[in-house]
Amino acid sequence: MSFVVVMMGSKSDWQIMKECVSTLDKFDIKYEVYITSAHRSPEQTRNIVLDSQNRGAKAFIAAAGMAAHLAGAVAALTTKPVIAVPLQGGIIDGLDSLLSSVQMPKGMPVATMSVGKAGAINAAYFVAQIFSTLPEYAHISKALLDDREGQVRQLQEDTKNLLKELNSTKE
Repeated sequence: MSFVVVMMGSKSDWQIMKECVSTLDKFDIKYEVYITSAHRSPEQTRNIVLDSQNRGAKAFIAAAGMAAHLAGAVAALTTKPVIAVPLQGGIIDGLDSLLSSVQMPKGMPVATMSVGKAGAINAAYFVAQIFSTLPEYAHISKALLDDREGQVRQLQEDTKNLLKELNSTKE
């Protein structure tokens, strides 16, 4: 069975990355979660990547703050898709993480999401899009389409409620 590996540089990153895992659950995507660091535990990171891809991992999501080298370290170890989730922290509150993730050398791509919660959720959506091309996850294409349609309905409902509120204040 194919799965995605979600990695984060420290336990404190879980507050954001649980949003990613929740979104993976929404699409019934199998995953494994690890706390590992490109700097503090490079051998462990290497072992996780090599072992999990040998067992069927099809993509990696790597979340880290500050220097945020986790995604780049993972990309150096695999040819599977790697998605970075830069996290807030450091002296420039996430911009350092974003730049560390997005500024990869040629031939070493890392798909980089936005900083924080939206990035964590979008990383899961991006994995859902990737996995929808796999025969065992073909059902995800419809689930993604249904989700988009649900977002449209929510916006329409929000507009309707806002108009009601505006009309009631005019009376």
